[in-house]
Amino acid sequence: MDKLLVLTGFEQSGARKNWNNYMKPQRIITALSLLMGVYTTPLAAQQPLNFTVKAGEIKTPVSPNMWGIFFEDINLSADGGIYAELVKNRSFEFSTPLMGWSVPRNAVASGQIVVVNRQEDHPSNPRFARITMPATRSFEIVNEGFRGMGIKSGEQYNFSLYARQQEGAAVKLTVTLLDDAGKEIGSTTVSPAGSSWQQYKASFTAAATASKGKLKVTFSGNGVIDVDMISLFPQHTWKERSNGLRTDLVQLLADLHPGFLRFPGGCIVEGRELVNRYQWKKTVGDVNDRELIINRWNNEFPHRATPDYFQSFGLGFFEYFQLSEDIGASPLPILNCGMACQFNSGEVVAVNELDPYIQDALDLIEFANGDVTSKWGALRAKMGHPAPFNLKMMGVGNEQWGPQYVERYAIFSKAIKSKYPDIKLINSLGPGPDGDRFTFLNDTLRKLNADILDEHYYSSPEWFLSNAARYDSYDRKGPKIFAGEYAAHSKGVGNGDNKNNWQSALAEAAFMTGLERNTDVVVMASYAPLLAHVDGWQWTPDLIWFDNLRSYGTPNYYVQKLYANNKGTAVVPMLKGNQVISGQDSVYASTVVDDATGELVIKLVNTSATVKPVAVAVQGVKSIAANGKLTTLRSNDLQGLNSLDRPTGISPEEKDINIKGKTIRTDIAPWSFYVIRAKINK
Repeated sequence: MDKLLVLTGFEQSGARKNWNNYMKPQRIITALSLLMGVYTTPLAAQQPLNFTVKAGEIKTPVSPNMWGIFFEDINLSADGGIYAELVKNRSFEFSTPLMGWSVPRNAVASGQIVVVNRQEDHPSNPRFARITMPATRSFEIVNEGFRGMGIKSGEQYNFSLYARQQEGAAVKLTVTLLDDAGKEIGSTTVSPAGSSWQQYKASFTAAATASKGKLKVTFSGNGVIDVDMISLFPQHTWKERSNGLRTDLVQLLADLHPGFLRFPGGCIVEGRELVNRYQWKKTVGDVNDRELIINRWNNEFPHRATPDYFQSFGLGFFEYFQLSEDIGASPLPILNCGMACQFNSGEVVAVNELDPYIQDALDLIEFANGDVTSKWGALRAKMGHPAPFNLKMMGVGNEQWGPQYVERYAIFSKAIKSKYPDIKLINSLGPGPDGDRFTFLNDTLRKLNADILDEHYYSSPEWFLSNAARYDSYDRKGPKIFAGEYAAHSKGVGNGDNKNNWQSALAEAAFMTGLERNTDVVVMASYAPLLAHVDGWQWTPDLIWFDNLRSYGTPNYYVQKLYANNKGTAVVPMLKGNQVISGQDSVYASTVVDDATGELVIKLVNTSATVKPVAVAVQGVKSIAANGKLTTLRSNDLQGLNSLDRPTGISPEEKDINIKGKTIRTDIAPWSFYVIRAKINK
């Protein structure tokens, strides 16, 4: 077969200055080999790429918070996701009060249900259901859960509700789990008594597994009974907590060893309008008193409209702080700055009416760090955490832009810094990494000596490759950078067609060499969004996918994990000639030393379809151990994916690597990410 010049998707969009590299003989491979998803042996033996690591020259320490996670309640991430509650619309507060509940057609004959509003008595949770039983018959309601309920055989389930009987009533409840076909797989009974609101609990064990189960509550007897906060949790939540989190999802987060947890997100902080913004004070205290609101992703995308998407705030700010502590991450809350989403309503609070918003920020610091004798510190202690959460940083606004944001940021900064001067503030640079909005904020906030600037970039894999050297020339004396939201999008932004394929993950791995190389400028970074339900998503791509029973990390997840688990303590130079390695010969690289283990950690990314032999000469050390560890993450298929049925199809593999002298040699496989760890003697 004649040889044809076939350029990969990466190479087609590479910088034209590298065109000569693409035309080298070793880049010429058969069209057939690419179509088959394999690579061929180069036409002639390649000379190795000669790199130098100056292990004795510390360029900059690595920020302990460097690789973190960004949580936003999108894609059913909270209710229906990491928050383990199985009942949807448990307190009848959705805009359609019985959404999620089904009532039999013969309800009038067997009984009836109405939803009562007690706004004046209980404004944060005004509605409850009143069941009237006209005779000694049964009446049932069924909850469908969040795209069904994931039920596990042998698991204990804890049911609870608030109830009160009307005078003379004698209504009892039978609580039943149903499998996908409607068959009963577990039940218990509850017998409320008394005419005042009380919480009642019961536990039972499921006899079978169901991925889309339901909960049936059957009322029997006669009279009138009021019910509210009908809830069902598995016993085995994260750390066995009531009102807890889903264990498999938290474990995936913990395995990342994140340096920080940003919460409660991005756009939901703003809300479509200010009335729908996230207000942290309404998400703490007794779960029964937390005020539900519609989720702003409910109808953001017509092609993925989700009319049953609300926020119960069972997962609130206390739980976010607690989760941060559990997984060893620094908490990073983001607060509304008096501006709704500028892509939607653009609503703002007048500057002279900002005081409540600023007070929310000051009170949050007290809630996180205050003494137990303070108002908000006392609430934290009452909720079970008398020790402070050690809050050190806070975001003011999300993806805001323009003079209105700068004006409000300045007021927030003055108020917060005057009372809490050590709190670092994260400031928006708008929704994109360039353009007039970005330039205005970047220039203005630098002049105002902002602490940390939050850059967001959702773009093509090619953009990430061409921007791997973005921070090499950034001002070292200016504000630090938080790469707060980023992901390579395979088919454009916001269209729902993007996939978490290997091409996108590999591009991110290449880009992250530039973030790591410049940790004197970039002090934090997080992929976004974090979680997505396979049946309830609004946005793609996402780092972790799940259904009601299973979950998996994408190839992008494993890229993040390899960086976070090989963070090191200090950056050292890695050069080809006198240049950083940022795409020459389709290779990207960065290096850190890990003082805790006495190791050199080298990261290498090959974005081409051919093998890349490399020889890394390590200077500034007395010796290198003869055996090191090589972790590889790779695929022959750029479109390759992980899935619920194949969760680790593209995942890291570890093996030994032999080292001779002070030169580390390896052949970087096509389309691959390598991490090499070797003991060094300085």
